[in-house]
Amino acid sequence: MQRFQLPGHADSLLPDGHRFTLVWNDEFDGDTLDTSKWDFRTTMMGKEHPAWTRDGITLDGQSHVVFTCHEHEGRIVSPQLQTGYNFMDQPVVPTKFGGDHLQWNIGKLHENKYVKRYGYFECRCRLQQTSGWWSAFWMQSPMIGASLDPALSGTELDIMESFRPGDVAPHNAITGGYGLDMRNTHAGGRKGLDVKEWHLFGLLWTPESYTFYIDGEEDGVVTDHISHIPEFLLITTEVKGYRHENHQAIPEAKDSIGDTFLVDHVRVFDFA
Repeated sequence: MQRFQLPGHADSLLPDGHRFTLVWNDEFDGDTLDTSKWDFRTTMMGKEHPAWTRDGITLDGQSHVVFTCHEHEGRIVSPQLQTGYNFMDQPVVPTKFGGDHLQWNIGKLHENKYVKRYGYFECRCRLQQTSGWWSAFWMQSPMIGASLDPALSGTELDIMESFRPGDVAPHNAITGGYGLDMRNTHAGGRKGLDVKEWHLFGLLWTPESYTFYIDGEEDGVVTDHISHIPEFLLITTEVKGYRHENHQAIPEAKDSIGDTFLVDHVRVFDFA
């Protein structure tokens, strides 16, 4: 791996065999989230999510953004951040076409803050310490599911998903949306990472493949479902249980109140 140094900040580890240039990053300096780069994700598949909030995000003054699992209005909740928007997430509101009562079944569209096609995408983070919630660093297409062709409509790329402290699930490449046409290929995964330490998670996305990395070591390759369109970045946390039929936090979530997931940097590199 090649070491990329940014003065005053932790190094990046970049795959050998390529020349890279840094094209987008957030080092989370200062004391306020840069909302020109990030927005809060509060909706999914046309509904407001009951446990995704616009609070629970702070910058600690040491170049880290802190995600906190906390209680709000009787619910155990946590925040999510994204640099763009999926067209199916926003709730639908009543519309008419001309004078006809015809419903356009897509909510309000938003301009993406940042999207990128191909390159190396890296997050340095310290994982959550408790089992009542989970964390992820991933990418999504603004129009995933709009066609059966991932080259045209994109792919969800799960660079890091930690459903249990210290364990990283296999890296997914999901295309076709999230219904009858969903297709998924996955690779890699790791167990037993030290939750007290910082870890690097990366994706090398080329026109031919996705290669995933953990702490500078290759951790799986996927050659299916290759997206050829720009996609946006997400850093997300989620309390377990709200996707179940009763839409309630699991009992273990109470033990996660006050727990934190920390991100030191997110960097995007293009091929030089």
